Amino acid sequence: MDTVETEKRPWLPPRWVMRTVWSLQRGLYRLTGGRYPLTRPTPGGTMGMLRLRTVGRRTGQERAVILGYIDDGGSYVTLAMNGWGDPPPAWWLNLRAQPDVEVDTVDGPRRVRGREAVGHERARLWDELATYQGWGGENLDRLAASRPRETPVVVLDPR
Repeated sequence: MDTVETEKRPWLPPRWVMRTVWSLQRGLYRLTGGRYPLTRPTPGGTMGMLRLRTVGRRTGQERAVILGYIDDGGSYVTLAMNGWGDPPPAWWLNLRAQPDVEVDTVDGPRRVRGREAVGHERARLWDELATYQGWGGENLDRLAASRPRETPVVVLDPR
């Protein structure tokens, strides 16, 4: 028997739970005037949280989403995933269409340019992301394997 078939897929909460959490995050952001849930990452500890502001590729209107990230020499690194489900998140599609965006962090707003990490850079950043709590090392690979496509590693470079 193939080991892929016998490996237990990681548990994922139902989609409605993820959507509720995202709504709560946005509500807390508004209620606290942007102070929560924005945080800094702690090396090898917990991911930071930032608010990414993109421009809708069809509407031209500002869209915002709160994402977990790590710091890589002044750049913010995150994963383009939709709660581990399919299809890709709208913010990723918007970012690819218009890569010059802004993020809100605990240090204030920052102008950044988004791009997808590839090759050795992607592998290095993937390994770094796996060291943060919540991913649990191999768990990141197992979660990614449950998706029908490769999970993009997104780098937000300062501009």
